[in-house]
Amino acid sequence: MQEILDTFFNPAVAAQVLPMLLSGLWMTVKLAALIIPLGLLGGLALALAHTQTRSRKLRIAINLYVDFFRSFPQLVLVIFVSFATPFIGIELSPVVALAISFMLSTSAYYCEILRAGITAIPPGQTEAARSTGMSAAQTLRHVVLPQAFRNVLPDLLGNSIEIFKGTSLASVLGMSELLYSAQSAQSVLFNPTPLVLAAAIYLALLWPAVRFISALESSRRAQGG
Repeated sequence: MQEILDTFFNPAVAAQVLPMLLSGLWMTVKLAALIIPLGLLGGLALALAHTQTRSRKLRIAINLYVDFFRSFPQLVLVIFVSFATPFIGIELSPVVALAISFMLSTSAYYCEILRAGITAIPPGQTEAARSTGMSAAQTLRHVVLPQAFRNVLPDLLGNSIEIFKGTSLASVLGMSELLYSAQSAQSVLFNPTPLVLAAAIYLALLWPAVRFISALESSRRAQGG
């Protein structure tokens, strides 16, 4: 038992690497704060374009986009955007390359979630709002979107949690996020305690969010939604 504790739960090693992991955590938080809003905005734009247009060709194009990027491996996309763009004369910083690749991918997921929320709003509410003199934009802003976001909030939060964890892919571009920092410390100290500590940090951050999502889902089911 003592050997297991010394190997995986070594307090001396944990204390030694904690500052390094906290620095990596800060990088993870900054990346998530950049990537999640970009993906959400991109997904919202796609969802609105799909639900509000009368163009069948545009809807087909959006469907193809969503299907492609939901199927394409995120890691390969990150590597492609970062290392292929210089061949066409575009030099991207690691942060910009990561943001672009994640925006392409996550906007597809957010689009599907938001599109489901928008289409779930009864058409009668839109017609009633328009009959009061609201424009189409005002109807979307004040009637449709608030309800749509509320209805799919658990799904949006769940997807955002997955994106937060997915920032570990920044390590392939040499960015010292939380998991990369833990792996670096583990390789230097030859002790897996840093990885266990990093997992504990993820758990401490994301467990409350997961429980909040569960509460939202339970509330929605209780309301018959």
